[in-house]
Amino acid sequence: MSRGRAPRSQAGAGRLRDPLLRAIGLFGVRTGPVARSLTFGLGGSVSALGLAALSAWLITRAWEMPPVLSLMVAVTTVRALGISRGLLRYLERLATHDLALDSMSTARERVYRALATGSAGYSVTLRRGELLARTGDDIDEVGNGLISGLIPIGVSLVTSVAAVAITGAVSWWAGLVTLVAMLCTGLIAPVLAARGSATATSDGEAAHERAIEAWTTALWHAPELAVARRRETVLAAAVAAEHDVGRARDRGQRRIAVAAGSAPAAVGVSVLAACLIGVGLAGSVSPMMLGVLILLPLSAFESTNPLVEAGVQLQRSRNAARRVFELIDGADIDRAREGPDRESSAPTDGLLLRADHLRWGVGSSPTFGGPNGLSLSLRPGDRVAVVGPSGCGKTTLLLTLAGLLSARGGEVARGADAQAVRFLAEDAHVFATSVRENVLLARGDADDALVRTAIENVGLAPWVAELPDGLDTPLDVGDSSLSGGQRRRLLLARAVVDAARVLLVDEPGEHLDRADSDRVHRRLLDRDGGLVEPDKAVVVVTHRLPADARPDRVIDLGQFAVGESAVGKFDCRTVGVGVASGVHEEGGGLELHDIRTREVTIR
Repeated sequence: MSRGRAPRSQAGAGRLRDPLLRAIGLFGVRTGPVARSLTFGLGGSVSALGLAALSAWLITRAWEMPPVLSLMVAVTTVRALGISRGLLRYLERLATHDLALDSMSTARERVYRALATGSAGYSVTLRRGELLARTGDDIDEVGNGLISGLIPIGVSLVTSVAAVAITGAVSWWAGLVTLVAMLCTGLIAPVLAARGSATATSDGEAAHERAIEAWTTALWHAPELAVARRRETVLAAAVAAEHDVGRARDRGQRRIAVAAGSAPAAVGVSVLAACLIGVGLAGSVSPMMLGVLILLPLSAFESTNPLVEAGVQLQRSRNAARRVFELIDGADIDRAREGPDRESSAPTDGLLLRADHLRWGVGSSPTFGGPNGLSLSLRPGDRVAVVGPSGCGKTTLLLTLAGLLSARGGEVARGADAQAVRFLAEDAHVFATSVRENVLLARGDADDALVRTAIENVGLAPWVAELPDGLDTPLDVGDSSLSGGQRRRLLLARAVVDAARVLLVDEPGEHLDRADSDRVHRRLLDRDGGLVEPDKAVVVVTHRLPADARPDRVIDLGQFAVGESAVGKFDCRTVGVGVASGVHEEGGGLELHDIRTREVTIR
């Protein structure tokens, strides 16, 4: 698989393979770096093994008080092996970490490519916490499997074979005991540890997801939570989830502790057996060989001791790889479920966009639009407001009109130009670059006059004038460089310069005070408002529409009916100007827009 291409899941076959085996392809693991890491690791272990054997020989030989010169080669070799052991292990760590970091970078690139080229309806509905966990922690865990799992296993396997061969050459009984001890520390103990880790993971996975989601909500919505006095509620939920994760880990650690304790026990049994066998061989082998027989296992087990941790890490990496591939496979699965494209050819009769009996939805959410669906025709200059309470599908409607989600019924026809329709999300990203470049993201060929006009129209001109370098001032930390209101105005400026003929704007008044929010809504929805070119069509989703706004049409998505048939009773209707939704004042809870199609209600 080439480094720059995203992996594509094969129907059924990919999901039957072990996630770690699939991860080798995703991570682009190459033979050269793996061989280099193994070579250094084996060199370090063989040096340790040789150091133990030669030290045992030297100690017992020195006991016979031979001429000093006869020991000089052995003494020098011991020193050389001691130095080479540390040096080779250091080089092995460097090579292994370089392999892991390079592989993790490749994996993240391929995950992003898979999401970008997969189903748009899948990627835009991923929860922020889920995406961060998959591309951050989970890929790190799989990378750690290379460092703490696969490489140590390869090194231990070769070292164990060498140790068994050497002790077996002295005594086959000693070789047999060493073999059994190696199997206990290198196979049985890691398997027990892996099962303990699996128990901890299965019990703690859901709690970990809850913790990530709670912390993400607390971080991204800190101002709203503080104003609504709900911050303590969110923090308490996060802390409770963290405690659940801790309890699950404690249950798994019991098995891991038993596995970890079996390793030194096996070493003790092996050394004791070597001593007993040495007593029986005292008359048939030299004292030097007895020394090697007794001391060699102590060094040999140095390579198997890390395998308990390797077993735990491989189980963690396997679970992490499974979650990463669920993310990747989901994009293709969602695309397959979309079925035949319901979109018709480009609209005619001067229309920029046409929706006929449109019904929409995302993921496992209900289907919106009622039995008859929504019909909408947009001509140049049209201004449409979409209102309704939280959860009624306002943002999902915009995503469907933009082509980011497939219609569940009816059809949508857009202009032939792929850039004719642009969706402008409420939580669009502000990049750590200059103010100018953040505006030009929507239209790279916009001249300086257009950018300055947009900045002035959205009310950012006084702020820009105070910046050290004006429009060229870098926003070093992206969103954190701006207040909520400044961020909202900057995103509005990006929308204003966009060259698309149809602008679908989600919540343009968020983080603005009521007066400024009303002013922005009026200028967007008034044909003569001056904020958007008169020949563009604008659709605005809002929770609160000013009474004096003058859109051509207001679509109220209404309320869910109570009962099992709520979806069937859902209605889309056109109403008069001045309709407002009291979403933030109703229901006794706080609704937070947490990435496009998802809203979190905190009671």
